[in-house]
Amino acid sequence: MPGLTRESNSNNSTHQPGTEEHIPPGRSLWADGIRRLRKQRLAVVCFWVIVFYLALAVFEWIAEARKWETPAFIRWNEIVGPSYQKPMVPYEWTTADGKTEIRREWMGTDFMGRSTLRRTLYGAKTSITVALCASLISLAIGVPLGAAAGYFRGWLDELIIWLISTLSTIPYLLLLMAFAVVLRDKTIFGLELRGITSVYLAMGLTSWVGICRLIRGEFIKRKESEYVLAARATGCSNARIIFSHLLPNVFHIIIIDLSLRFVHFIHAEVILSFLGLGETDKPSWGAMIDAARAELARDVWWEMTAATIAIFLLSLALNLFGDALRDCLDPKLRVD
Repeated sequence: MPGLTRESNSNNSTHQPGTEEHIPPGRSLWADGIRRLRKQRLAVVCFWVIVFYLALAVFEWIAEARKWETPAFIRWNEIVGPSYQKPMVPYEWTTADGKTEIRREWMGTDFMGRSTLRRTLYGAKTSITVALCASLISLAIGVPLGAAAGYFRGWLDELIIWLISTLSTIPYLLLLMAFAVVLRDKTIFGLELRGITSVYLAMGLTSWVGICRLIRGEFIKRKESEYVLAARATGCSNARIIFSHLLPNVFHIIIIDLSLRFVHFIHAEVILSFLGLGETDKPSWGAMIDAARAELARDVWWEMTAATIAIFLLSLALNLFGDALRDCLDPKLRVD
């Protein structure tokens, strides 16, 4: 601590008059964590891979909202060649205006002659939208419940623990599928639950247990800390202690959990789409794998390969970056 360092230095009897003292500047938890993170090259590479996927998803979302037609890679529904055209094999194609061209597709075409590469790029938007919305919903449920249970304890804690224990006894995949089936094609508060809307709502409503239990434990541990006792002694209300003192001190745990949970939601979306419970009107990685599964016997491998590589790269980057983020932000794991 800077204050303690200055005091200890001023009391040091070996200090010579006229000698300049070098007191390192203090750093906050976040500044020190970012400084440590920037030293890890692999984590930096993973960060930029994640940024690329996010930028691609945002661009696809804006292009769809504004009905852009250029660039070409956002026109995922356009027929660009014959059915099941192999990757990088030239073929002759007559365009809509009667021109004949020699074309190559990087990742081939699907059964309707649509570009596999364009559909794979659009799948990033579907997966990231589902993962982001499901993460926000689970945090919006789990963090307040965990904070209230850990801080107030008593009957409220027992009620929330009973709810957590009940949901934990149900296999997650079965619970997720049940919610996805029940919410499908329903209307809640005027919002029609179709496609990915029912998917991320089902994920968010069934996955808040982990973060709730984590935040509850942190609040129980920190509610008797010196800074909380000092805040209580100065007359701070419970709401101010929770929102101004406790939540900021556990916020790094929420960020770490979010980064690790993101991968889980992407995989869950792929599984639901593979089972026919996810997005059906637009491309998604799970739907691509499901469509390509039956064509593997015909040596049509490129559609499944493209979706698998896209999932693998994003999952690997999120896992490695999440681990590095945890090592840098968790004081218990820091090793100088």
